[in-house]
Amino acid sequence: MTKMRELTLIGIRMESPNRAPVMMLRETEGYRYLPISIGSVEATAIAYEEQGLRPSRPLTHDLMRDLIEAFGVHIEAVEIVELRDAVFYAELVLGNGARVSARPSDSVALAVRLGTPIRCTEQVLLEAGVATPEEEQAELERFRQFLDGVAPEDFSS
Repeated sequence: MTKMRELTLIGIRMESPNRAPVMMLRETEGYRYLPISIGSVEATAIAYEEQGLRPSRPLTHDLMRDLIEAFGVHIEAVEIVELRDAVFYAELVLGNGARVSARPSDSVALAVRLGTPIRCTEQVLLEAGVATPEEEQAELERFRQFLDGVAPEDFSS
């Protein structure tokens, strides 16, 4: 059985020079971070949910949540299961044991709406995780404060 590590969504940051959105996840019981480049649509969907903003019409991930709930499906976890050729792969783990392939960005956007745990294989964390030394903790705290002040509109083109 593959060893899984629980992750927490830290937030979305913009990477320079092209200001591409990066989803930042962190081990719940550890010190590694997992940065994943994502699209601006997914970044906006995650940021809206994190900030409690409700658009006048449902976003795609809101629709997915509503369909999942309407059909009585339970999603046990979102799992980031593989990194191949610089592409991350995730799966939705359903209550009946079925697994559905999905992009990590879509999976996390759904997880934040459903309160679903986010997990990652140890292998992916070994390959792509970034260990953060003690001296960088202050910089991470400044980043967290920055995230608190970011609005979803900042991700629009």
